[in-house]
Amino acid sequence: MKKFLQSAGIVSATAFAGEFLITHKVEAFCPVCTVAAAGGVGFARWLGIDDTVTGLWVGALLASITMWTANWLIKKNWKFTGIAWACGLFYVLITVVPLYYTGVMGHPWNQLFGIDKLALGMIIGAIFFLTGGWLYKIVKTKNHNKAHFPFEKVVMPVAPLIILSLVFYFLTK
Repeated sequence: MKKFLQSAGIVSATAFAGEFLITHKVEAFCPVCTVAAAGGVGFARWLGIDDTVTGLWVGALLASITMWTANWLIKKNWKFTGIAWACGLFYVLITVVPLYYTGVMGHPWNQLFGIDKLALGMIIGAIFFLTGGWLYKIVKTKNHNKAHFPFEKVVMPVAPLIILSLVFYFLTK
């Protein structure tokens, strides 16, 4: 529990600091998606769920705060090519490095398919979260810029994470 609180504190502090640090047009995810991703991380750790499942939500959270930060920087006229990549790299580094040095990541017995479980989950979670967000934009555009149902913008990025959480939960059980 102590390591989780330290990690959560580090991620929160870095997210807060990142808002004031570091832009190309970037679409940010809604606040509900960000809260859902953050809540998923805390909830998974609290339940003692496998690091792969936790990693899914960490990856989604990193993707979300990356897009939020890049969008904020663009609005402040800090524009440069690859701003989203720079923000993403920044957030990944300030998340992974402390997790590695505190022993949460990098243990040779905590691997799945030869990759650290938390890192694997983070990569897959970020990819599917971003894909869900982009699919929402495509589906909404094809529907004359209207959502098909309430909270579709939340459901599209979060639903793949819930499904993948179940898949990895049973895969690693």
